[in-house]
Amino acid sequence: MKSDIDIAQDARLLPIREIAQQMGLTEEEWEPYGRYKAKIDVGVLAKNQDKPDGKLILVTAMSPTPAGEGKSTVTVGLAQALNRVGQRAIAAIREPSLGPNFGLKGGAAGGGYAQVVPMTDINLHFTGDFHAITTAHNLLAALIDNHVYQGNELHLDPDRITWRRVLDINDRTLRQVAIGLGGKNNGVTRESGFDITVASEIMAVLCLIENLEELKQALARMLIGYTYENLPVTVGDLGVQGALTALLKDAINPNLVQTLENTPAIIHGGPFGNIAHGCNSLIATRMALKLGDYVVTEAGFGADLGAEKFFDIKCRKGSLKPSAAVIVATVRALKYHGGVARKNLALEDFEAIERGFSNLLHHAQIVTEYNVPFVIALNRFPTDTEAELTYVQQLCAKHGMRIERTEVFAKGGEGGLELAKAIIEATNAPTLHFQPIYDVSDSLREKIDVICKKIYGAKQVQFTEAAQRQLDDCNRYGWDELPICMAKTPYSFSDNPKLIGDVKDFTMTIREIRPSLGAEFLVCLTGDILTMPGLPKHPNALQVDIDSTGRIKGLF
Repeated sequence: MKSDIDIAQDARLLPIREIAQQMGLTEEEWEPYGRYKAKIDVGVLAKNQDKPDGKLILVTAMSPTPAGEGKSTVTVGLAQALNRVGQRAIAAIREPSLGPNFGLKGGAAGGGYAQVVPMTDINLHFTGDFHAITTAHNLLAALIDNHVYQGNELHLDPDRITWRRVLDINDRTLRQVAIGLGGKNNGVTRESGFDITVASEIMAVLCLIENLEELKQALARMLIGYTYENLPVTVGDLGVQGALTALLKDAINPNLVQTLENTPAIIHGGPFGNIAHGCNSLIATRMALKLGDYVVTEAGFGADLGAEKFFDIKCRKGSLKPSAAVIVATVRALKYHGGVARKNLALEDFEAIERGFSNLLHHAQIVTEYNVPFVIALNRFPTDTEAELTYVQQLCAKHGMRIERTEVFAKGGEGGLELAKAIIEATNAPTLHFQPIYDVSDSLREKIDVICKKIYGAKQVQFTEAAQRQLDDCNRYGWDELPICMAKTPYSFSDNPKLIGDVKDFTMTIREIRPSLGAEFLVCLTGDILTMPGLPKHPNALQVDIDSTGRIKGLF
């Protein structure tokens, strides 16, 4: 089978005008970015506010493994399959980050014959959204340091400035830096650091608002540090929210592309899945719900991180009511969580599958907590044996869970027809009353406990001394009614990535609490989670090349 990039480059795409017309958009409602990309005007959402919503399908997964499970691929493939069975479906997904593309994980544009295209454009600069966010974030950093240098009217304590800088490249050497070196003409000397762009609060803000005015208000709320008197200082205090919003005037408009089968796809925003809330923009999802009968979206990593944040943060913020969910599983992931080393995952092992099944069962229980019906998508890989696939289906049936095989990577929408039919049936079943797992009026301790104990399965939660002080500050400043955004490893239910499978009786340690007042949630960092990844020993950048005709190769 051809590589992902070869499949994408050999595809026959429709002009983006035809995709826009297919969605019912007028010429005034979208702006072309070349032949196969476009920006949809944010005003489309307000114009269609009285139209009924389509059905919202969340694609989540079991705990990820180094072998890869194909969650984004299933998302794209399911949207294609729904169109094949006569439904107007739209895929609504996140934009890929350059960091993983040139690092290890790769893009988030699907794979095989279930991709969004033009693949190289989407995985590289796309329409410039991430560059705009990076620029706005770093403009704010420069304005903060300039304010301190020019007299510091706000009495900002340089040692308590919380706003760092960002870069959309994995660069571990920038995690902690000293700035302002070389004398007083170069500014105030202090310690700071860089995060990856997808961890920027501006990214999270952009994905949780619905118009420019909301964007400006949210940016004004963002915390930048504290005064010498221990009082919080915001962007609004600095008075630069207008300038930041101006830089984001195009980035706020969702991006329209297509899948390999010409299914419309709206790609917008990309908050970090294990730091921020890991979902595409609220604007894009709500817009898709007005323009399609079914909207297939995904959330970062497994149900413990992705689905929980989707339900408790994004759905709460946007008053979204998911109709059903898909939980992606693979034979390889089940064996990995059953204790099989990656190099042996191709070997048939029923006992390992049964041991690893507890991980899948835990994720199913998480989705059940929110009263959302679900279907297990058993994503087939070439090394899977028929006996193994059948055994997984039998285990699911034993626990009363519907499961359908998918082969969308190799067959596109045709490989997801049974999954599409199952999802349609699930959405037509008697309606369950979806609700978040906690009330925002609960105390911060209660909200953190509910996530750690009820969702992750922790026995107890402990706070470092620093986190306890920050928790007390959040209560004192009136931030206690904000939702919680947990930042932890995606590879385990615990805060230790080595504890795979279905971990029990562990202690979750909250090491730091970072207020994201613009995005309106509190980020709780656990374990050794990083906000700036590093490159592996053999980064994918070593494989990327371009020929004399401009054809890129090696980009997954």
